[in-house]
Amino acid sequence: MMRHTSEKARVIQAAGIVGGATLLSRILGFVRDAVIAWYFGAGFSTDAFIAAFRIPNLLRRLFAEGAMSSVFIPVFTEYIVNKDRDEAFCLARSAFRLLSAVLLLTTITGILLSPWLVPLIAPGFSPDKISLTVLLTRLMFPYFFCIGLMALCMSILNVLGHFAAPALAPAILNLAVIGSVMFISPGMQEPIIGAALGVLIGGVLQLCLQIPFLIRKKMRFWEKASLMHAGLKKVGLSMFPVIVGGAAYQINILIGTLLGSLLSEGSVSYLYFADRLVQFPLGIFAIAASIAVLPSLSRQAAARDYVALKTTFADALKLVFFVTIPAMVGLIVLRDPIVALLFQRGQFDGAATRLTSIAVLYYSTGLWAYSAVKIVAATFFALQDTRTPALIALISIAANIVLGTILMKPLAHGGLALAASLASVLNLALLVSLLRSRLGSLGWKEIAGSAARALLTSVVMGSVVWAASKLLISSVNESFVKHLAGVFASILIGVGVYALISNSIRSPEYGSIVTEVLKKVSVKNDK
Repeated sequence: MMRHTSEKARVIQAAGIVGGATLLSRILGFVRDAVIAWYFGAGFSTDAFIAAFRIPNLLRRLFAEGAMSSVFIPVFTEYIVNKDRDEAFCLARSAFRLLSAVLLLTTITGILLSPWLVPLIAPGFSPDKISLTVLLTRLMFPYFFCIGLMALCMSILNVLGHFAAPALAPAILNLAVIGSVMFISPGMQEPIIGAALGVLIGGVLQLCLQIPFLIRKKMRFWEKASLMHAGLKKVGLSMFPVIVGGAAYQINILIGTLLGSLLSEGSVSYLYFADRLVQFPLGIFAIAASIAVLPSLSRQAAARDYVALKTTFADALKLVFFVTIPAMVGLIVLRDPIVALLFQRGQFDGAATRLTSIAVLYYSTGLWAYSAVKIVAATFFALQDTRTPALIALISIAANIVLGTILMKPLAHGGLALAASLASVLNLALLVSLLRSRLGSLGWKEIAGSAARALLTSVVMGSVVWAASKLLISSVNESFVKHLAGVFASILIGVGVYALISNSIRSPEYGSIVTEVLKKVSVKNDK
């Protein structure tokens, strides 16, 4: 029991660190998107930039962050638990050198093949827009090299118990893009190129941030290591299925971009800005929880302690539902004022706000499913089963294509967002069914009870927030400060109501979070 409590606390603490750093990054990300929306609007240049950034950014999410951490962390952890730290670091050095070569080759190939890649991603673009997108893609592709190595650094640091520096890295990217749009774009003949240069600068800075912390953890890059360590074979064999299985959501978003390019101009931008808004709670809570829980699940799987693994899985899933279900309801209720607050200025007008809000509505309905898939997939990866999530993801992707093609006719870009949500629900249902058949009972009665409590509490919270927003937010055209105050007050009321009800019904998840927060405060006060 003591070990379970310690592991649960470790996961909550790690999720808190990652979530806090991700919160900062997401805030800066919204500032970045607001600056881009203000300066470029939702049209020709923005569509080209978003489509161009999708290619290296998708590779980052599929190969670098998603697959690298999901495959490397269980193997690296196995070496530390069952062998020794020196051998584990030897594996890490070999991985760093081999990955550098692979990423360099991929980057060069991507730059050369950009004229053929872009039409696949955005087949509905005009020739002029394709030409600009190709240029931007070539400028941003080296970002993939930097962020790929950064993801390996993140995996090593997370296993060694350090989560802050990797989680803070995206904030550096956002600052670089903001600075580039503000100070480089105005002096360029094609201003959107400034944003692309900001992405490249941010990638370099993100990687540089990790190196000192790795050295402090005794990672010696300069020491001898073979290019092909024995452990890399296991990593390599699992890479492709993990790329597919761990990133079905990102692939589905890319499909939305592809199909959206066939709709009216601006559709790609509406989907992008809506996805960015949904990524806020997804990144802070769900992705943070999956990053935090994977090392714990991997340790338990390496030690073959499946009872503890199932308990950790259930606790993580209940925690994710506890925070993402109210986030989903809040986004649905406040989608119009939030989109207006973040983006409606300059070239981004009221019509763009309304159309983006439609996409937010449909994306938000699947937030709980996107989030839960992260935890379930992480459990399969900890068990070093990469094939099952890959097969299920392929089914989910196929369903998204079919649903998107059908729904985009009556619902336009909103149909593409709804298709992504429905595909994630299918992905979750199939994964859960197969995980249960493999591990037996996972405590689904308790998990379902926890999710039901969160949903009922969230419905009450949403009703209060809706009423409060009608009083506090009179119009999306009011002054920025007044609008900000109204949105912020509505969110605070929602958080307060949710916390009050959760406390009154003695929610275990709420109690666990409060306990860890109080521990942190107590430690700081003691210092």
